[in-house]
Amino acid sequence: MATETAVFVGGTASGTASYLNPRMANRHGLISGATGTGKTVTLQRLTEQFARQGIPVFLADVKGDLSGLSQTGGGNPKIQDRINTLGLKEFQFRPYPAVFWDVYGKQGHPLRATVSDMGPLLLSRLLGLNETQEGLLHIAFSIADDQGLLLLDLKDLRSFLTWMGEHAAQLKAQYGNIPTISLGTIQRQLLVLAEANEEVFFGEPAVQLDHLMQRDFSGVGVVSILDSRQLMTDPRIYTSMMLWLLSELFEELPEVGDQDRPKLVFFFDEAHLLFKDAPKVLLEKIEQVVRLIRSKGVGIYFVTQNPLDVPETVLGQLGNRIQHALRAFTPQDQKAVKTAAQTFRANPGLDTEKAITELAVGEALVSVLDLEGRPTPVERILIAPPESKVGAISDEERAEKIRLSPLAGRYDQLLDRESAYEVLKQREVAIPTPPAPPAEAPQPAAPREPASRQARTSSRQTVAEAMIKSTVRSIGSQLGHQLVRGVLGSILGGSGRRVRF
Repeated sequence: MATETAVFVGGTASGTASYLNPRMANRHGLISGATGTGKTVTLQRLTEQFARQGIPVFLADVKGDLSGLSQTGGGNPKIQDRINTLGLKEFQFRPYPAVFWDVYGKQGHPLRATVSDMGPLLLSRLLGLNETQEGLLHIAFSIADDQGLLLLDLKDLRSFLTWMGEHAAQLKAQYGNIPTISLGTIQRQLLVLAEANEEVFFGEPAVQLDHLMQRDFSGVGVVSILDSRQLMTDPRIYTSMMLWLLSELFEELPEVGDQDRPKLVFFFDEAHLLFKDAPKVLLEKIEQVVRLIRSKGVGIYFVTQNPLDVPETVLGQLGNRIQHALRAFTPQDQKAVKTAAQTFRANPGLDTEKAITELAVGEALVSVLDLEGRPTPVERILIAPPESKVGAISDEERAEKIRLSPLAGRYDQLLDRESAYEVLKQREVAIPTPPAPPAEAPQPAAPREPASRQARTSSRQTVAEAMIKSTVRSIGSQLGHQLVRGVLGSILGGSGRRVRF
């Protein structure tokens, strides 16, 4: 393998080296190991090497340490020792082009999604809804589509759910029972999000995927760093946001097959949070995204403590493996060590299971895919050190990077265009009082009807019924077609094209 076109992962003092060919980078990967064994530095090293190949990278910075990618490294004696041990004569400290993002807009550019893009499946996970409530949310999105209503932020969704509750009887015939108790539960969960200031994630302008897939003037891939320190206080929000981004990539990007290098590498740190307590239907969709997104030119790399954190159906699709040390203090730990060892292609000269418990910090077992897509025999290597700064940057350095960012000002101003909230408010005001029937000439009194017939419901159309029929008739003039769900939409059965405004 030509080293000048490959990602150098690491090696040994005796000259053994491990390279990951960029052609195989979209076959996904796994970085695992116990706390403090060097996973973050490995992630940083891979990020740099992918960027050097012109591959943009997206990653979540869950501890703040990865912001150092934007600054020149050096001054660390441990890193200098590693350079000397591996004999890296051409090693050069350098910064990498980085763009900072932050859902809350404090540590980077605001990163937002619309409620419509998030979709009912991930929104249900975010809100912690049960199966019945999730089903009702699916119905709500379907009605909103039929009514031609845009759900952009949480006030749109709250107002629409209120409207559904007020007209549940009229909607029942077409959409089934709409229990007001479940509607109330969803509304309360939305208020919890608002009180925790998590509603800032929803709105416009939503992030443009092109802005996550840039190269600088020299052809180096830009690293998009999502500050996730506050996000990690609620894992559901963190995982929902990351899944939304993955599904957006899946929905938006065209099929490209295998290329010389991926369009994007996506690191999913703290991956155990993604799979923990996830319902079966969501796990199935995650598996499908991982399996199919490769053909869109996206490589996904999960970072977690234990390979058992990742379901077997997903684990089997992660061709590039970097395993740091695991501890075998309990029977469960021993099982994890054995499982991790069995996932590697055997090396006759290496006891993989024993080596996993003996690895030092910054040392790992590595197996990558060759050009035929076959895993290489596992090797025990020292991970090469990063060229950028290891550790967090100062607030002043971050602020300067944000100020000089090519995206400065693009996402700062929150937009609030006409959507469901405004439309429903206008409809409520515009509903006229039904006119009185025209005066007619006096007629002879009709015989009194029996009480049972007097009690029948009037056949005259109610105001609510008239509004529903009117809005259904106006669909063609408003949008003319359904809004396709952005989150996992195409593999949840959506067949229409995405609508952007």
